[in-house]
Amino acid sequence: MDDKTKKRIYLFYAAGVVNLLIGAYVLFFGRNFLPEDKVMMLILFFLGFALIDFWMPIMIKKKWAADQAKLEAQRRSMAASGTAGGQSLQK
Repeated sequence: MDDKTKKRIYLFYAAGVVNLLIGAYVLFFGRNFLPEDKVMMLILFFLGFALIDFWMPIMIKKKWAADQAKLEAQRRSMAASGTAGGQSLQK
């Protein structure tokens, strides 16, 4: 996996942790200064984004693995047919 993809995955995890922390803060301390319905709306908002932030790296990894498998299959088919770069190696 290239560095750009790894960095994107780590940033999604970091954003998920931040969203969880903010959601937990609102859950425990938001009731002191916000109405009950607004507290629940904010909790759902931050926890929803935390779920998305932890789900996205899974999807990125799956897509990367599928792309790698597709490239490997193309390499194998090119090797089996005796072509390289669209040109025949046999004369």
